[in-house]
Amino acid sequence: MPPTLELRSKQHVALTPRLQQSVRLLQLSSLEFQHELRQALDNNPFLEYDDLIVEEGESTANGAHEHDGAAPLEPGAAADAAPVSDVVDSYDGVGNSEVTSAAPGDDPIGDFGQDWTSRSASRNNSDSDDVDPGAWAHVQPTMHEHLHGLLHLYPLSERDRAAAQIVIEALDDDGYLRESLDELASAFEADPPLSEEELRVALRLVQTLDRPGVGARSLSECLSLQLDAMPAETPGRAAALEIVHHHLERLARREHAELQKQLGCSAEELRKACALVRRLDPKPGQFYSRADDNYVIPDVIVRRVKGRWVATINPAVLPRARIHRVYAELFAQSGGAGSPLAQQLQEARWLLRNAEQRFTTIQRVAQCIVSYQKAFFDYGEIALKPLVLSKLAEELGLHESTVSRASSNKYMATPRGIFEFRHFFPRELATETGGRCSAAAVRALIKEMIEQEDVRNPLSDVALAQMLSQEGMIVARRTVAKYRNLLKVPPAQLRRQA
Repeated sequence: MPPTLELRSKQHVALTPRLQQSVRLLQLSSLEFQHELRQALDNNPFLEYDDLIVEEGESTANGAHEHDGAAPLEPGAAADAAPVSDVVDSYDGVGNSEVTSAAPGDDPIGDFGQDWTSRSASRNNSDSDDVDPGAWAHVQPTMHEHLHGLLHLYPLSERDRAAAQIVIEALDDDGYLRESLDELASAFEADPPLSEEELRVALRLVQTLDRPGVGARSLSECLSLQLDAMPAETPGRAAALEIVHHHLERLARREHAELQKQLGCSAEELRKACALVRRLDPKPGQFYSRADDNYVIPDVIVRRVKGRWVATINPAVLPRARIHRVYAELFAQSGGAGSPLAQQLQEARWLLRNAEQRFTTIQRVAQCIVSYQKAFFDYGEIALKPLVLSKLAEELGLHESTVSRASSNKYMATPRGIFEFRHFFPRELATETGGRCSAAAVRALIKEMIEQEDVRNPLSDVALAQMLSQEGMIVARRTVAKYRNLLKVPPAQLRRQA
């Protein structure tokens, strides 16, 4: 067939750049949003960081907040030029730079910048402006750095110290020495060469520097070093040493009867020895690589105000940015329509408006969550009700995806601790009476039952499921096991105590 031309019309929805930015800012965490704002401040000349410290409710005589950082106008310019807010309002980013009359406070961007500043009550406590915040950051030393630091406390000869340093550098991240001593001796040049006996003495020194088990050459040696560091009167220590030296495979296969026969001990002594071995650390080197607790800055703070729970935006996460008024005025008076600066001014206005919209949406979602989960703040985890995003979106008149973005990677500071927004959306479970309860409430009940159990006869997953059924909650044993693992509670046989 010959080629033909055909015209078709169709409708489709396209997001404008401003709406795309609004959606992207909403789903960012507080840290990511601050990074985004910092990049905009660094790249956009019409934005400036508002470092003025303003108390809540503090204002000047004319009701407007004073700002620092903007260059003052030339003497006499204020009498001839229109107010800066009028100039910013009159310029729409397209080319209309005609100065029009506007009432005080009509400038949306100026008000936004002032509003963020007035609502932020954080203070700068540094004594000097050139203080490096990184100097106050805590850095976790690695295992090798920590051992090298401890080695400097020992009065050693240069040769002995070099041998110990060679052993430390050869350790793997889990604390094991997997290279043989003769390989280490041949790999490093010394005059005269290091002997295997010198490295064995250095290894013994490294094994006693800090945590027992570091520097072990096998799992058996690692566990035995930890047992040797315990007091001799520790119950089950002798039998545990015999197990880690000769019977680790039988212990892994849970051949308790054969172990008791080989050790020639009673069942009670074997139980204590096995419990002692299970408490040992098979990878002591990983202790040094554990990351510190990650502290989060909550986006919302929940307080009780006159008997009612109220959610407010945390002032520490509010953007401290505003339009540089002098630059905006000079650009508007120059009539630079169509230049790249016009686009940057428009982007600055979009950013501040979308930032306010972001925090407004987060505050609305947080307040709706607090109102729905009021019982949680009064009585705790056991009173948490099941909640889904669609119900919240219906109450707020928002799309479900908007609520999802507003609750993703957002945190709420409450009198009961800091929780992620998603913590207040537990799954719904059925009850025998036809009612409903949340999975979080079931986990809270399981935790409460385990805390009240007899440590000599702990509750199994089957027993926990039966107790929950007596409370009217239909929960399978596998579900109980899953919730127990989420609570980081070991199984019954590992919770049993003598």
